[in-house]
Amino acid sequence: MDGNGRWAKLHGKSVNFGHRAGVRAIKRVMYACDDLGVKVLSIYAFSTENWSRSRREVGGLMRLFEETVQKEFDELHERGIRVHISGRRDGLSPRLVRMLENAQDRTRENRKGSLNVCRNYGGRSELVDAARRLVADGVAAAEIDEKAIADRLYVPGLPDPDLVIRTANESRLSNFLLWQSAYAEFYVTPTLWPGFAKSHLEEAIAEFQKRERRFGGR
Repeated sequence: MDGNGRWAKLHGKSVNFGHRAGVRAIKRVMYACDDLGVKVLSIYAFSTENWSRSRREVGGLMRLFEETVQKEFDELHERGIRVHISGRRDGLSPRLVRMLENAQDRTRENRKGSLNVCRNYGGRSELVDAARRLVADGVAAAEIDEKAIADRLYVPGLPDPDLVIRTANESRLSNFLLWQSAYAEFYVTPTLWPGFAKSHLEEAIAEFQKRERRFGGR
């Protein structure tokens, strides 16, 4: 979800103003997914690399996470959306961790759709943590296969993404769902994330539907 800072600058506002506009875009896209029949949405809310940003920006993001959980997650629950949290807990406040884990627990039985929130997330970190779980579980080297690794990712059982959308003309993977995105299709748009609307999602899906997915075959 790139472009919050650039959008804020265009409007003569602070970067945290842009992040708040970005949250509104998340809500638009979540409900658009519901309308369009998209059952799983993963959002890259905060990466392990984002800690290098200014203390003021990081602090503003953490407060925004707490506000968003308080204001929005009840409605998600009412709409039957299950919430998953991908990423490490370290670095987050105990209060925020409790709020996120409570959101997961409350929505566990929901089946209408899934929202996977990737915060303090990195694809490499996820694979490191999966390897640590293999060791902790005493899995022998000869028994390690793709399923053994997939079963130890942050949200095992979540389907691999079909489509990865990058806004603001960014065209790199940025350490996002490295294992899961092995055969995902990519769609890049110049639209800055706060301006992303249902129409943009429809354009991305229409482009995706034109593509022939061979998964390494011919």
